[in-house]
Amino acid sequence: MQFGIFDHLDYRNETPAQSYSDRITLIRAAEQAGFRRYHLAEHHGTPLGMAPSPGIFLAALARETKHIRLGPMVYCLPLYVPLRLLEEICMLDQLSGGRIEIGVGRGASPIESAFYGVTREESVPRYVEVMEILRAGLASDRLSFRGTFYRYDDVPLPLRPVQPQIPFWSAALTPEARAHAAAGGMHLMVLGASERVKEAAAHYRAIWRAGDGRDPLIGAYRMVFVADNDTAAEARARPAFDLWFSHLAKLWREHNETTPFLSIESYDRARDCGMLIAGSPGRVRDELAAQVEACGYNYAVLQLAFGSLGHAAEMRSLALFAERVMPDFPG
Repeated sequence: MQFGIFDHLDYRNETPAQSYSDRITLIRAAEQAGFRRYHLAEHHGTPLGMAPSPGIFLAALARETKHIRLGPMVYCLPLYVPLRLLEEICMLDQLSGGRIEIGVGRGASPIESAFYGVTREESVPRYVEVMEILRAGLASDRLSFRGTFYRYDDVPLPLRPVQPQIPFWSAALTPEARAHAAAGGMHLMVLGASERVKEAAAHYRAIWRAGDGRDPLIGAYRMVFVADNDTAAEARARPAFDLWFSHLAKLWREHNETTPFLSIESYDRARDCGMLIAGSPGRVRDELAAQVEACGYNYAVLQLAFGSLGHAAEMRSLALFAERVMPDFPG
């Protein structure tokens, strides 16, 4: 069992500079506690994400940490010029000493993609083409490619990554997308209810490519808040979740579109479906252990900072989790 951190870096009533500084402090503490990775979301035009250029924040983290692995979850590939993104990935891997892991996807919100002029119809073929270019560029010091959207003729790539093979991650939502990710040897991140995690984990293991001896990491995204007792945790986590969800739903509501995240539209629904765990260390440990056994995931990816929790409460939650929950899950 491994533990990682997921982050939206959603807006709070302070300067973004303060949020960045506090989050770096939290991640450094998570590194000391034994968390393996930090995954940062990419969002645009919404208070859900104050890191619209995740590579910049990851570069800062690369210089402030030593061991924890770092990466986007996900780079929204249709929004990028692939050659520039390829060079950015190589820079980040060099700055981090070979600790970059790359989450890729087409982006969860067609509204955000439209800000960049990418239509719903184009998003999948653009994703596929950019992914092909990244794979080709990371495997060679020269890039040649001819596709529908991009064309490169023998471009030199003098900047190379540290890692011979950078790990890739997918947050695929459909069986078809998961099959594509499994064929490419990507690890998997699953969002949503426990039943959905269980189904996706079983499907992914069944289609995972064989022959190289590796098992996939199957991560379940879970929002977690730990306090000294259940009552205190609920009192703090409920309004924090409500604020976070208002950030998540803002663009969808403004554009009169139904948010695809209705299964977690309230604190109680998120708790009931297993996506949010809040309580004393004992409750959090027991609920997480039950999920792991029932769903079959081997990587718990925790969002420990969200909404109005506040930096001090988040640091305390992390400390309680590290001291009184993690020891019961051998790595």
